[in-house]
Amino acid sequence: MDTYQELLKPEIVREISGLSLMSRVIVDSYLQGLNKSRHLGVGMEFSQYRGYEAGDDLRLLDWKMLARSGRYYIKQSEIESQISVKFIMDASASMGHSEHKITKMDFLRIMVASISYLAYDQGDDVGLFALNQHELRAVYPRAVKKDFNRLLHELIAIDNRGKWPESSASFNQIHSHHRKEIVFFITDMHQHTCELQEFAKALKTDRNEVVVLQIIGEQEMEFEYKGTLTFEDMETGEKVKITAKEAKAQYLKDLKKSIKDNEDFFLGNGIDYQLFKMNEPLTETLKLYLKKRIKLA
Repeated sequence: MDTYQELLKPEIVREISGLSLMSRVIVDSYLQGLNKSRHLGVGMEFSQYRGYEAGDDLRLLDWKMLARSGRYYIKQSEIESQISVKFIMDASASMGHSEHKITKMDFLRIMVASISYLAYDQGDDVGLFALNQHELRAVYPRAVKKDFNRLLHELIAIDNRGKWPESSASFNQIHSHHRKEIVFFITDMHQHTCELQEFAKALKTDRNEVVVLQIIGEQEMEFEYKGTLTFEDMETGEKVKITAKEAKAQYLKDLKKSIKDNEDFFLGNGIDYQLFKMNEPLTETLKLYLKKRIKLA
């Protein structure tokens, strides 16, 4: 079990100090494992070096590290690092879905805080945008690590309510056609037509990497409910009464189709798509960030 899971409590996740602690624990644990797996030399930080890859400029080789370790390393600080990491978060009411006292929004807070902590350490600009039909919360991309607490403050302050905005007015405030950037669009894909798909599609440019992270709860994925139940749409208030045993097969069939449709749509538009269950290790998102960063650098 990951160490951070011991801290996975509402009273910790919803405080700046607790969220900061969790992000450090997750990133430090991940990097320690990464360093061990790559047999890095004494005193060597992952944020400073990466292994030489075919096509790298030989002028960027660190010859001192070669002499010490017998391995070829590229010094990260010598690589172009004008990369912006941008998080766009779905702050609609459905993100308030809770399992084991942790909401989807809590899960997003930890995810974004952890990737941001690592991104700041890499010297990247980090920006945050959370939106619903009522408001847009924004931290515009900067590479100043002291801004990390401000980003955590905004994460804590997000109030998930209402629906995804129908107007595209917010789009121009958060989108850039000119920057080299990694864009994480994080949502549960609870949409009424195709508004979330179309929003993600409009984000893609030739200069960026767009990743859609769909968050889903374990109960949503497994549908282990019993008896007669009434479900309420958290965004519209619409209610439906069902018998769990009778509804399960059709629900799981529809869910599988929805996930497949999302994946096909995004991949067909040059957008990466990942489904994350709330009970899965968050370190997978760190791998995804680093993979995209290397591709853009």
